[in-house]
Amino acid sequence: MARKWSNLNLPGALHFVTGNCINRLPVFTEEVCCKAFLKELKTLNEKWPAKLIVYVLMPDHFHLISNPCYGRIREFCRDLKSKAAKQILKVTHRFQFPVTKDGHQVWQQSFKSLPLWSGCMIRQKINYIHANPVKARLVKTARDYYWSSFRSFHYKGDEPLPVDHEWWWPDAEKFSKALKEMGWYSYWVRVKK
Repeated sequence: MARKWSNLNLPGALHFVTGNCINRLPVFTEEVCCKAFLKELKTLNEKWPAKLIVYVLMPDHFHLISNPCYGRIREFCRDLKSKAAKQILKVTHRFQFPVTKDGHQVWQQSFKSLPLWSGCMIRQKINYIHANPVKARLVKTARDYYWSSFRSFHYKGDEPLPVDHEWWWPDAEKFSKALKEMGWYSYWVRVKK
């Protein structure tokens, strides 16, 4: 049986993450919702800690590339979505979020996380994230879209949320050990070359 490469906790890997709003509601067309999400992302990055490489908030979903310490992307995304949902519910009453036994549901269940193993993959996903608003015809150039890391990434600004320019944690030995324990070390070495 083939290994599932998505949503895995992999120490040392950059993770390309996508999260969708429930029923594809355009939550991120409201500035207060964008600010609430980014505030929670910033707080969580400091708490975990996690390195935020790039991000974009599209009307009904988000993308980001993150490197949470010890690779715990499942727990990181769980906490991000939970905390951001609570804040979004506080700042907007425009949307009719479905009601569940646990309260209102802001997000589709789960998320998609893909580990990025090569420089080529990393560059492709960074470009994809920054080009997303242009492809969706929200703006003419990536620089013009406010709710993205384009300016922070390329010009080292801090609006609306700064990103990390140092992507890797210094403890690479733990990463190699974790890969060996999971039986993926030889695959990673081949892909990395």
